[in-house]
Amino acid sequence: MLIETHAHIDDKQFDSDRDEVIARAFDSGVEKIINIGAGLGSSQRSVALAEKYENIFCSIGLHPHYFMEYGEKSFDKFPEFKALAVSKKIVAIGEIGLDYFIPDGSVITEEQKELQRKGFREQLEFAKELKLPVILHCRGSRPVAPSEYREADDAYEDVFAIVSEFPGLNFVWHSFGGRLAFVEKVLGKENMLISFAGNITYNKPGAEIFAVIKRIPLEKIMLETDCPYLAPVPMRGKRNEPLYVKYVAQKIAEVKNVDFEDLAKVTTSTAERFFGL
Repeated sequence: MLIETHAHIDDKQFDSDRDEVIARAFDSGVEKIINIGAGLGSSQRSVALAEKYENIFCSIGLHPHYFMEYGEKSFDKFPEFKALAVSKKIVAIGEIGLDYFIPDGSVITEEQKELQRKGFREQLEFAKELKLPVILHCRGSRPVAPSEYREADDAYEDVFAIVSEFPGLNFVWHSFGGRLAFVEKVLGKENMLISFAGNITYNKPGAEIFAVIKRIPLEKIMLETDCPYLAPVPMRGKRNEPLYVKYVAQKIAEVKNVDFEDLAKVTTSTAERFFGL
């Protein structure tokens, strides 16, 4: 049995068959699903979805893109956002963090970064108040020089510095894409876990991400799809869904040379502890 720790099945891509997608997952070995808030609307939908299904839980959070889109007006929505916390199905705050990658190729400004940091810190204070773990979103800016990675280390270092101000909270780095050297910093913190999504299956043998996976102790790993995005091989290019978390598990078991059932048991136990399930 697996736990899908990061799904967005409230997304409009599932509007025509959401119940069927959920049933497929539960009928095929997925024990529980955590649906993730990434804005006010998606947080509201995530709560509603979790309230409907016994084995779906949720997080609420304002993604860094939210602050990029709405600017200072984002903070006007905090009272409405915080009011969602009455639901007993909420098991985390997230996904929250920093995103310095701009798809059109433009360079993020220091003012935009500071706006994201302000929103990030305010939500960390909220997590501290609620005594809930935090799901981290982190994506760096475009690298100056070509490399194996599409992103630089800047956002990772900034997120790490900010979360280090909150030693009483527990964190998971969602859909981790950091470098091997950065992993050593994360592993030095007892309150940090790392989660992998389907994009790990896109890499060629010898890619740094596999060295990263080998380095991380199995008990520090959780599994996710980030659906409807990042569908793993052999489903790449299609809409992702919670059922496909099994392909992420298979890839990690292969890279770490461990039995699939052992991996499923350990990662499920880790997710249950982290989210208090």
